[in-house]
Amino acid sequence: MSLLLFDALLCLLLLALALASMLSRQLAHAVILYIAFGLLMALAWARLAAPDLALAEAAIGAGLTGALCFSALARQGPQLNMKDLSWRQRLWPALFVVIILSGLLSAVLQIPLQPGPLLAVAEAELADSGVSHPVTAVLLNFRSWDTLLELLVLLLALVGTLQVAPARAHSGSWALSRSWSQLLAPLVLLLAGYVLWAGASQPGGAFQAGALLAAGAVVLRLNQQLNWLHWGNVWIRLLAVSGVAMFTLSGLFALLLSGSAATAIWLQWPVALAGSIILLIELFASLAIAISLTLLVMAEQPVPRCILAGPGTGEGVK
Repeated sequence: MSLLLFDALLCLLLLALALASMLSRQLAHAVILYIAFGLLMALAWARLAAPDLALAEAAIGAGLTGALCFSALARQGPQLNMKDLSWRQRLWPALFVVIILSGLLSAVLQIPLQPGPLLAVAEAELADSGVSHPVTAVLLNFRSWDTLLELLVLLLALVGTLQVAPARAHSGSWALSRSWSQLLAPLVLLLAGYVLWAGASQPGGAFQAGALLAAGAVVLRLNQQLNWLHWGNVWIRLLAVSGVAMFTLSGLFALLLSGSAATAIWLQWPVALAGSIILLIELFASLAIAISLTLLVMAEQPVPRCILAGPGTGEGVK
């Protein structure tokens, strides 16, 4: 009875926060309410026994997207206010949201209640996958091609964004104090490391860990910290491609160990080394995802002159 009451209150709070976020006349308040909505949505996914979605919602829906919204607000300037919009200007976004939600609801209703055949295959072959969690086994062993292509798509999206995004100065200020952001950094690193390590046996893994790192990095970058985190840094470029590179090298390594070229299968890990290979891939994939998501948010930020200026050039911060 108590759990039923908790779930009912959670649903009411989600509806109240969603309405308050959409109807708020102050955009800053709307963003704060949206972040609170994302955190409660993560709790709702956890109550629905979907911890993978809960982790993704907390890291991306609340953390990274919230930081992106604050970054957009800082560039718009203080003059932008919802009360300046007419009811017609508010109507079209509302209709767009209703259409998107209707499509999502229709897709959810078409999901079969019974699990697909892939779950049975994963459970049957789980002992040879190198991990004990079926989701990680599918993503990093049985269907490694899909994960490799997802990392490649993310990398191409980053490169494309860097090519077309105009460089604009940051016109706003970030309200988070440096002391709080410095306290946030080790906590995010610790949590991301745990989520990455736990992915072998329970919900977690590279994507959730990378999203958590990106959320923390965006907050620090908006607070004028981590100034070395920009595309001009050669180490950052190497980390951005490290996920795809490690995946490719692991596939070549598996081909060499398989012996005969006739029986070699790309991206099929040897049973004895599967666990170590998956952990290595997830480690570099987490770093690549974190760097890519951070730069996708902060790509338009110009590199400070103190970074561009080399030693002995006589140029510094002005």
